[in-house]
Amino acid sequence: MTIVRILPSERWLTILYEGPVFFECVFLPAAFAADVLAENNRRYEERLASCKMIVAPDDPTPTVLGLLVLGFSPQDFLPGSEIQFLAIQGTDLADEVLDSAVLHGNISDQLRNLREKINGRNRTSVDILSGPTHTMTTLYPMAAIDQLAYNAVLHRAYEATCAPVRVYWFSDRIEIISPGGPYGCVTCENFGKPGVRDFRNPNLASAMKTLGFGRQIGRGIATARKVIEQNGNPPLELIPDRHTVRCIVRKHP
Repeated sequence: MTIVRILPSERWLTILYEGPVFFECVFLPAAFAADVLAENNRRYEERLASCKMIVAPDDPTPTVLGLLVLGFSPQDFLPGSEIQFLAIQGTDLADEVLDSAVLHGNISDQLRNLREKINGRNRTSVDILSGPTHTMTTLYPMAAIDQLAYNAVLHRAYEATCAPVRVYWFSDRIEIISPGGPYGCVTCENFGKPGVRDFRNPNLASAMKTLGFGRQIGRGIATARKVIEQNGNPPLELIPDRHTVRCIVRKHP
């Protein structure tokens, strides 16, 4: 699915994030050079349409891409397009829940709030005895969790499902579960292998790269694996099936 599907709405300006502020002050400066923007005399609607955020300058209906990137509350129109976070005291979903949150808002809000949730529970240890200089390790390297979360939001299915991206913090691991399963030339058999990639949502991939989420598209899993190894955690586990992709990061021993 290419995310430019049209959603009907007569309240298009009210559902775009803070009106023109985020688009004009954050997205456009990240997407285009300052001199290009200075010479651009197009109307606000023309700029939105050129970035695939609305259907056309004379039809300012938000696309799904526009809702996900700029929407104040995309979940009003796209049920399930959020991140569910659970922190569990134990190793099983039936164990005691310590924290539960549904992270709403546009993709930038969701990923920022997820990072805060993970950082709030992550711990860093300092070893001053094993060598001439101290070494620092964290339970989970944030660079790896970031990449896996970006992938979960980017490559998930946004149609034919109301399932959210799920992030479970267990006492021994973090699981990130993305609805949709492998797509295109990526299969359960070749998932995660170097050089094998496809995009269910290419326009979303471009927009997320513009916003700084996953600047090197196609290298997320490789980056996560490397950072996890450098931090001393067990290897990254990837479990794809027809309907989901599950990523498991084990805690630093």
